Amino acid sequence: MGQLIKLQNYVSRYEIDTYRYPSQYIRMKKQQWNRIRLAWENGDLATKEDFAHDRDWDSLLDNKDDNILLKLKSMFQRKQKDSQINNHLVNDAENNDNKVEWQLNHKENNPETMEELMQLFLDRLFHIQMKWASSTIREKSLIDRDYYYNQEIKFFLQRFPDTFLVLYKPIFLVKQAPVEFDIVVITPIHTYCIAILEDEEDSVFIGSNKRFWLKKHAGKENKVLSPTISLNRMEKIVRNIYDTEQIEMPVKKIILNRSGYVDYLDKPIDLDIIEKRNYNDWFNQQRQMVSPLKHVQLKAAKSLLSYCQTSSIKRYEWEDDHTDLMKLT
Repeated sequence: MGQLIKLQNYVSRYEIDTYRYPSQYIRMKKQQWNRIRLAWENGDLATKEDFAHDRDWDSLLDNKDDNILLKLKSMFQRKQKDSQINNHLVNDAENNDNKVEWQLNHKENNPETMEELMQLFLDRLFHIQMKWASSTIREKSLIDRDYYYNQEIKFFLQRFPDTFLVLYKPIFLVKQAPVEFDIVVITPIHTYCIAILEDEEDSVFIGSNKRFWLKKHAGKENKVLSPTISLNRMEKIVRNIYDTEQIEMPVKKIILNRSGYVDYLDKPIDLDIIEKRNYNDWFNQQRQMVSPLKHVQLKAAKSLLSYCQTSSIKRYEWEDDHTDLMKLT
């Protein structure tokens, strides 16, 4: 399952320590999967209890420094506030809503096969990833709940290896001006700048060097904005960042259409078109990538995150007791 290191302009835990979190996530995933799989095989799986507690998952991932601060703050608040306030240190109201929503969606889902168990596990991981891509111990962003139902994000997270680092619709600051990207995927070998060009099943997009392309479907024709415009902008910015940070990693541009076709006779040599005729081969090739996380990959991720815009607010418990906490630390 790929890792969502940046979502729009939301605060991300991967921004705290880019070199540490990806490998911790992979270890956490293996530990949790082994625990849940063994419980299921022994007939001891209680879906609600085994899947729904964020605290168990977070404790395996959060930065040590954050854990120390959290403990200090918890000690102080146990003396100063009632237990209801103390509970907010672990799950704020928004995250509780996410947990309840997930429970409701899966309360009747008792996995009977290993495949069903794995899908249930991946769905839970997806919700955890959304949480980590929109909050830290100290801050949170107000996430658009539509992202929890976004099939594009699920595709990149649930269908690709753990070592794929995904930035979904990130907003970069270029000379103080915000620039919204499409999708960036940093693999151990390449950085992919991806534009998804999909519509009805078996639609045909006719590419050209012009600003607008032609889409054909069911005897009708429509103009669509050329995806190469955003792709060229993305690639240029990513390459400039890599050059500035002295990062040597190939950057590839991809137009992705899983359900239809793209015909572009004069396609530039540096553009890959993945559509219905070659999608399965490309997809299987990505899935079979066994390379571990690489230092240059993490350096690339850190450099891109440092140029991303972030909008967040302090969690109220950190804001309210900032002065008292500073006394303790």
